[in-house]
Amino acid sequence: MSTLGILLTLTVLAAFSYYIGRKRSLALATPVKRGGNDLHSLPSYYGYLVVVWAVIPALLVFTLWSTLETPLLTSNVMSHLPAEYQNKSADELSLTTNRILNLAKDPAQLAKADPTLKTAAEEYQQLQSMSQNIKTILVLALAIAGVFIGLRHVKPKTRARNQVERVVQFIMIGCASIAILTTVGIVFSVLIESYRFFEQVPATDFLFGTHWSPQTALRADQAGSSGSFGAIPLFVGTLLISAIALLIAVPLGLMSAIYLSEYAGPKLRAYAKPAMEILAGIPTVVYGFFAALTVAPFIRELGESLGLSVASESALAAGVVMGIMIIPFMSSLSDDVINAVPQAMRDGSYGMGATKSETIKQVILPAALPGIVGAFLLAASRAIGETMIVVMAAGLAANLTINPLEAVTTVTVQIVTLLTGDQEFDSAKTLAAFALGLSLFIVTLILNVVALHIVRKYREQYD
Repeated sequence: MSTLGILLTLTVLAAFSYYIGRKRSLALATPVKRGGNDLHSLPSYYGYLVVVWAVIPALLVFTLWSTLETPLLTSNVMSHLPAEYQNKSADELSLTTNRILNLAKDPAQLAKADPTLKTAAEEYQQLQSMSQNIKTILVLALAIAGVFIGLRHVKPKTRARNQVERVVQFIMIGCASIAILTTVGIVFSVLIESYRFFEQVPATDFLFGTHWSPQTALRADQAGSSGSFGAIPLFVGTLLISAIALLIAVPLGLMSAIYLSEYAGPKLRAYAKPAMEILAGIPTVVYGFFAALTVAPFIRELGESLGLSVASESALAAGVVMGIMIIPFMSSLSDDVINAVPQAMRDGSYGMGATKSETIKQVILPAALPGIVGAFLLAASRAIGETMIVVMAAGLAANLTINPLEAVTTVTVQIVTLLTGDQEFDSAKTLAAFALGLSLFIVTLILNVVALHIVRKYREQYD
């Protein structure tokens, strides 16, 4: 049976387990006319208890088997290859393994393959078929046995609700652990690749260099064979565009949130807030077109009319459009946190004789400060990580400048550029992307730490 077939069978078995578990609990309950229902938990919990016994062990075995199946089968097949294959380097052996796996999946190529590899691929097919059959039988047998074991636990005194809630708690802990471990894995992978980059390029050249030209040649006699990895222009470009975007988004978003939550009527708020949130649903490539075809030419013509030299692709055009894009993040989140301030605090302020504007400045905004800072951080993270608008409106030139009328580039744009196409993951050019990613991660982390410090220092304590 295929993997999809096994999962569908388990789904059907889970529904059947819930039905018979619930039905059995009702059958065992003392009738109402003889003293009332004496079940410890609701009947549905007994159904869920049988489902847990039927599905959880079977899914664990299915997952474990599926994870170990390919490595074990591959290792077994490779151990039967002739000595000339066994003595190959690790890279060549990995390539041979991939060829065998591809042949096992493609019967047309298998017929024309090398006899040794053909034999290995056929052996892999046989082992895989046998493994799939054993896995199917084992998983379904466990599920059916789980149904019977679960039904034996369906008794009036069984604490079904407690047991089911404990299982759900473990599942939630597992989900949280997956998210945390994924983050840890990403950080470690970036650290390892960055370490490999800094083995080839000094960290001081990367952090304090002012020239970014990561192009490296395959031969020493080619131009640019050494490359230049000074990341200062990228950091300055990122900060410049992000600052312009936040200068647009933060005042507009915060003022919009204050107006909608404190001054606007219910009807206007019902239409205005969804209309602003539509901006968040527009794809960034559309913003990029808007920036490249409308805003950038307008800024260039306006600058030329004032006698200024404006590049065709400028940081100002990208920053303005990016600021418009992140206004909904600032306004919607700020509006939610301002509305979450208890009405009693407003009433108390009005009772003391304060005006509406004084109440907003002295009571509401300090109370909502943690949420507003969170909205600012979300907007800043979105601005720092945006790529498409910068590519289309600010260009790819790594210029070290703070002039918003010139073309610049950002860290994320260069990461995409470095990892586009076929790349060698042992070259400094490719590994530079991981070093840039690590730098971006550290900057974001510092930004979060500073924001938390500000929140704790200036937050008004209530309750």
